[in-house]
Amino acid sequence: MPNDMTLGTVPWTIRGELILNCNCTVFCPCVVSLGKHPPTEDYCQAWAGVRIDEGQYGDVDLSGLNVGLILEIPGLMARGNWKAAAYIDERASDAAYDALLAIFSGAAKGTTGLFSMLISEFLGAERAPVLFETEGKTRRLMVGKAIKGEVVPVSGADPDSDIVVRNTHYWMGPDITVATANQGRVRAHGRVWDFDGRSAEICQIDWAGPGR
Repeated sequence: MPNDMTLGTVPWTIRGELILNCNCTVFCPCVVSLGKHPPTEDYCQAWAGVRIDEGQYGDVDLSGLNVGLILEIPGLMARGNWKAAAYIDERASDAAYDALLAIFSGAAKGTTGLFSMLISEFLGAERAPVLFETEGKTRRLMVGKAIKGEVVPVSGADPDSDIVVRNTHYWMGPDITVATANQGRVRAHGRVWDFDGRSAEICQIDWAGPGR
C-alpha cells in the first residue's frame, strides 16, 4: 500500500470497462435507485471485472492491467456494511499493485472513495491471473479458480443496438448496458455462488481521484 501520508492525495485516472454479475433475478435496481431500493433477493452477492485501457496513479502506469472483485452486501447498497475481496493482475508491478489496492479499497479517494465508507470487512487482496476477454459483444472474466464469468447484452427490439440505461448518477458511470450472465461462478473465501442467467451490467468507466 502506498505511504499513509500520500493516501488520498495522489492524482489517479482509470479508463476502460467494467462488467458485473449479481444475484438479482432481473436488472439490478441499484442502478436507478442508487442503492435506495433493495436488490431483488433483498441482499446482493456479486463479482466484477475491470479492464484498464489507460490508467495512472501518480507516476505509476496502470494501463493494460485487469482487476477482479467480489462484493457482498447485506441489504440496501447505500447503507454499507459491505464485504469485499480484490484480485490484482499478477502482471502488475509492486507499485501498480499497491496503487490498485489503494484505488479499489477507496483509500485513494475519488470515484471509488465511497468504498472506504461502505466496506466494513475487506476479505483480502491477492495477486492472481485476471483475464478479461472480449469476443464480439461477449465479455469474459477468468480469475484463477475464484471467478469464472461470461456476460452478454440483453437483446432489444433492434438486435444491433444494446439496451442502455443512460444519464444515471450511478457511481460506476452514467450509461449502463443491460446484460445477463451466461456464466457466473465464484469459488472463493468460503463463497460458492452460481449466477448463470442472472442480472449483469456493462459500463464504460472514466474514473479519477482524489478530488472527484
